[in-house]
Amino acid sequence: MPFEPEKDKLLKEWKCEETGLIVSINQYANGQPKVQIGPRILKKQDGTDRAPAKAGRLSMEDMSWLYDIIDEIRDELAARVRPE
Repeated sequence: MPFEPEKDKLLKEWKCEETGLIVSINQYANGQPKVQIGPRILKKQDGTDRAPAKAGRLSMEDMSWLYDIIDEIRDELAARVRPE
């Protein structure tokens, strides 16, 4: 079955302003919502956003930010996941 972009839904998103890392909760069609780490949106010298890039390896700043919001992400995901 080919990927159909119109079935891919962004449910919630968090962005680290210092590093550009994005963490989101996404759902494809009727599947279970899942957490995605990445992409990373970096800034150009003029202050505008560059094209999205892979998250790649996480820095200490990324890890600290993720640690600070992980309970919020878990609670948001738990509220959206259907029991199996």
